[in-house]
Amino acid sequence: MTRPYRANPLVRFGVSLDRRLLDAFDRRIRVRGYTNRSEALRDLIRDDLVGQEWDHDQETIGTITFVYNHHVRGLTSKLTDIQHDHHRQILSSMHVHLDHDHCLEVLVVKGTGSEIRKVADALVSVKGVKHGKLTMTTTGKHLD
Repeated sequence: MTRPYRANPLVRFGVSLDRRLLDAFDRRIRVRGYTNRSEALRDLIRDDLVGQEWDHDQETIGTITFVYNHHVRGLTSKLTDIQHDHHRQILSSMHVHLDHDHCLEVLVVKGTGSEIRKVADALVSVKGVKHGKLTMTTTGKHLD
């Protein structure tokens, strides 16, 4: 008798862990709101797979977030020029006035991992940018 085909069958497997490591993991997943270890493990595995997409320089997406003082001479113009130089990788941007002096920008970017890193490095390294971070994610094409 053959089994009917299932698109994504669940597979159960065992994992051996040190008790202290498992206790720490259980505490962490409770804090994060997971209802079970399986969901937490799935997210850890997906995160690793997303990292591989970036490592293999496949098309992927991400966000670049940075904070700067807009009173720094020439900074706003420099940041705008960099964004125009990389307009093919920038899908969208959001500009927020945090206070009288500081602005936050969030860019949604798409391209190969190396292209996106190049854009992020160019923006975050500009003198006057107080903090910046590239957050890598995935298009989801290869994740189930």
